[in-house]
Amino acid sequence: MAFKTIKAPHILLPRKGIDMTAWAVIACDQFTSQLDYWEDVEKLVGDKPSTLRMMFPEAYLGKVDEEAYIKKTNETIKKYLSDGTLVDEGECFILVDRKTNVVERRLGLMIAIDLEDYTYEKGVKSLIRASEATIVERIPPRLKIRKDADVELPHILFLYDDKDRAINEELYKRRSEFEKVYDFDLNKDGGHIAGYKIKDTKPIIEKFENLLKKNNNGLLFIVGDGNHSLATAKAHWDKVKVNLSEKERESHPGRYALVEALNIYDEGLIFEPIHRVIFNAGDDFLVGLRKVLNGENESYSYSLEKGKEKLMMPKKGPQAYKIVQSYVDNYLKEHKEASVDYIHDEDQTIAVAKANKGSVALIMPALTKGDIFEYIALDEVLPRKAFSMGHAVEKRYYLESKRIK
Repeated sequence: MAFKTIKAPHILLPRKGIDMTAWAVIACDQFTSQLDYWEDVEKLVGDKPSTLRMMFPEAYLGKVDEEAYIKKTNETIKKYLSDGTLVDEGECFILVDRKTNVVERRLGLMIAIDLEDYTYEKGVKSLIRASEATIVERIPPRLKIRKDADVELPHILFLYDDKDRAINEELYKRRSEFEKVYDFDLNKDGGHIAGYKIKDTKPIIEKFENLLKKNNNGLLFIVGDGNHSLATAKAHWDKVKVNLSEKERESHPGRYALVEALNIYDEGLIFEPIHRVIFNAGDDFLVGLRKVLNGENESYSYSLEKGKEKLMMPKKGPQAYKIVQSYVDNYLKEHKEASVDYIHDEDQTIAVAKANKGSVALIMPALTKGDIFEYIALDEVLPRKAFSMGHAVEKRYYLESKRIK
């Protein structure tokens, strides 16, 4: 049977001459508690074509007329498709060379993957699996955004296990053979990005197929970032395919999701912890948390009222996240006035706690690369928001897109 998990998509890029620094905007799920970040982006973009007009920043949830915002977003997408703002580059992969203030180079490969080979359900074996527990309640709001959209803008990052560095790294060595389709500075301290279009995709797909056979664990990709976005794409496809024939399902663009695939052993791939801020936390919050933690690795909490206080976390990273997340979830059930936000940068986490009286920041440990593939291959999933691949400004910026209709 032919290997169909990976497909060369028709990638859409903005036409030549567009201000790319204004075009590319960070993922919608970043800076969710910092409206000033998005206000700065609004000023920077102004009336220029931008992916900001094709997405819904989650910082705006509950703060704008969501139905009107989504409608306007979809109208803009249609306009960009009809007026030539978006150009079809044809079937291809794009090798992404990303530089940030922290890393000199992080290589990714823009590919499309078959959603039929992905699941977020624990215990279900598939070639593509979620790295963390998926909150199904978060899917319906995202479906509202996706259901009428003509294209998708991915911030999904996949990880694959290639100790020999035989795919992305080898393509980078040959980069002079490929057409450079973009090369520019990202806004808001996002660093620099360059992209190389690769038309001859079959040999690359074969390398992934060989990698799957070599690793021999039934696991090709894990979702490193964008778990809920991919789960939404899957839910959307499951709805769409009901009304399609078998033949139509084979080629429907909604079946395939655009993702960026990174080798877990990429030297520019740094795993950062995701911290927690609990808003309206009572004095009982930390008292109860200390009782269930009782570990041996030192970390800390921070609140405006008490400042920095020591916390002892379990030695194993996955166990620390499991205990903390379970405790936070139970606390929120019993304290309806409390809420939680997940923040990727330690300094920003403390800043949010300082700005919100009665809140508590929990500084979490970083997972090792060895923790992740080994854990997922055992049919486990990490607690949600257990790791981040880099700081907030290092997250994927919306740039490439693909039709889903």
